[in-house]
Amino acid sequence: MTASRKVLLVDDHELVRVGVKATYGELLGLAIEWLEATTLAEALALYRAHGDIDAVLLDLNLADCKGLQGLRIFMQAHPQARVAVFSGTQDEFVVRQARALGAAAYLGKGRMTSETRETLLALLAPASPNGGAGVPLGTAAGAQVLFPRLPRTAMYDRVAELGPRHLEILELVLSGCTNQEISQSTQLSLGTVKNYVSSLLLALDVRSRSHLISLFR
Repeated sequence: MTASRKVLLVDDHELVRVGVKATYGELLGLAIEWLEATTLAEALALYRAHGDIDAVLLDLNLADCKGLQGLRIFMQAHPQARVAVFSGTQDEFVVRQARALGAAAYLGKGRMTSETRETLLALLAPASPNGGAGVPLGTAAGAQVLFPRLPRTAMYDRVAELGPRHLEILELVLSGCTNQEISQSTQLSLGTVKNYVSSLLLALDVRSRSHLISLFR
């Protein structure tokens, strides 16, 4: 019998979902059964309904969530889920925060097909006896391919000193959210959001919102 894995793909672009399913229908003899969701709410419902989902590919920008908020909510609802962020951004801050929030892998949409295939194999590999990721089928690199290799920078050192709320606001700013959208997402008043954004600019020693965003591109 052919080995198989069930993967939940969460992305609101139909063309992306079609492309992923067509390209990764199988991985070195490992058959992939794809489930699809277009919103975070739909993804949470599908994960609850199916007790045998091996991994989740989660886009960061959906109609009902922005940035890493979706990952945070998903991991709170399903702490044992193996969730891979599936995003077009390779921002150092976003990658590091995704890992800190419990993501099992980070898949950039712009990566080469061979690299994505290798990461998917590592993500779907059986767990090793010590609880870590097992060695992926046909791959010697193991868990090393699950996240992009990122250099440590002075900017990241500054970010590491920020508090949880500042980090949450920064995530949303880097996702392109306006102050009004941040206010709606965090349930903070618009004035409070403006104060947080101003303090972020000061703490990270940047001149403007656009300058801040450019540092993580």
